[in-house]
Amino acid sequence: MELEVLKYIGAGFGAGLAVIGAGFGIGKIGAAALEASGRQPEIAAVARITMIIAAALVEGATFFALVICLMMVL
Repeated sequence: MELEVLKYIGAGFGAGLAVIGAGFGIGKIGAAALEASGRQPEIAAVARITMIIAAALVEGATFFALVICLMMVL
């Protein structure tokens, strides 16, 4: 019985860490893109596209981590 509880706690802890890490990562990506746009306004469109691609990659890794946490419980 204790092992079942530990599996759920571990999965919840892992999912929480994955989401928090993704939030920090996307925040840093957004901050860097805004700083780049502020320094050189003519590259704002390129910085925006690059930011969206990088954020999508971070979210993809986060979803993978969440699936691994879910599979840990099953």
